[in-house]
Amino acid sequence: MRALGLCLISLMIVLPATPRAQDRPLPRTTPGGAEVRYFTSIDGLMEGNADVILKETRHGKTVTSAVLDVCYPAEKGSDRKDRFVANLAVNGSTLTGSTQSIGDKLPVTVKLTRKPTGDTFEFDGRISVGERVTEVTSTDNSDLSEAEFNDVRTTDDGIIASPRDFTEVSPEAIAVKVKIDAATDLLKGLRGQNLRVLLNSLEVTCEALRAGAQVIDINIDPERAPALVARMKATPGVIAAGWSAGMFDMERTIRFPAAEWRDKGKLNRDKLAAAISGVLEKSLDAKPVSAKWSEDTGKLTLTFKRPSTLAPALGLTDTIEVTALPGPDRPEGSDHIMLWVGAPSTTTADESDGPRLGLADDLSTGDGESIEANDRGAMDALAKQFKAQRWDVDASAWK
Repeated sequence: MRALGLCLISLMIVLPATPRAQDRPLPRTTPGGAEVRYFTSIDGLMEGNADVILKETRHGKTVTSAVLDVCYPAEKGSDRKDRFVANLAVNGSTLTGSTQSIGDKLPVTVKLTRKPTGDTFEFDGRISVGERVTEVTSTDNSDLSEAEFNDVRTTDDGIIASPRDFTEVSPEAIAVKVKIDAATDLLKGLRGQNLRVLLNSLEVTCEALRAGAQVIDINIDPERAPALVARMKATPGVIAAGWSAGMFDMERTIRFPAAEWRDKGKLNRDKLAAAISGVLEKSLDAKPVSAKWSEDTGKLTLTFKRPSTLAPALGLTDTIEVTALPGPDRPEGSDHIMLWVGAPSTTTADESDGPRLGLADDLSTGDGESIEANDRGAMDALAKQFKAQRWDVDASAWK
């Protein structure tokens, strides 16, 4: 997940004081007309894997104060991050300071020499964190104004607490922004629940460390999503909870009245699966094998088989898997169902009686499955079967 090389950038403001002061909003002005400038990379720190921000306060060309914020892998090759923020004393071209890392409480010392070189700057020196020592030699460093820094650092957590409908966010995709020190308890509270937490959302990124909060992504049956959102909003440490982008691709989604497909207010899964399977059986020219619902996500997985046309004389078999997900078209008061149907994926094998031919995919071309570029008109056939609407991308409306 982490590429070695030059320092990659992540942005934030750092204010001197206690660790929590680091997360306060940027000041709009500085005392006495001073100018604030930022460097968002210094090459080579922590084997090139550090995320660096150097904030300088200047009067004219003279630096009067500086703060260095460095986020880095806590251990070599680890996804776990640690961070330190050091207030630097300025003595001419020399910047020095000491502090302690926020996570592992390791001693940190910084000694840098700063040299203007035309429109850019060079930094040389040494930074030590515990027993790790980094020799710094960084050239061609450009600085940013406060306005430029703010523009670049603006991020969107993608959470919509109360979406009007599910045309921009996905009904199964829940996102929870929670304070880092409350995240573990929140996750423990989700154990044993019928849902899936996205593994990559467990990583505490440098952005999360600086903001003091991380976003946990959860997939759940759309029918149960509103209750989970309400529960998350009431959970200690949660800053925001709602829906986010998920698996719904509007070009592969249809919308139709729900009444015929609900029984006592609940989705009639058997009836819906049979209808979808019947349409795909004809479109794919394949025989249905199984239909399985996920109790966690509400996802339907349909499996089909048909003779492969790859080498007819060998009598090979295509196994086709299609994933579908139904959900309401809006969080509250919905009387329509949105149905997303994924592109068919196909694997080919020798399933003949007697000795079988072992087959292997070319690993350089994919993961062993092929995605059918042409679904043989399945989406149009499903829309016809369900008397459904399709999404008009140009008009951003159902038609």
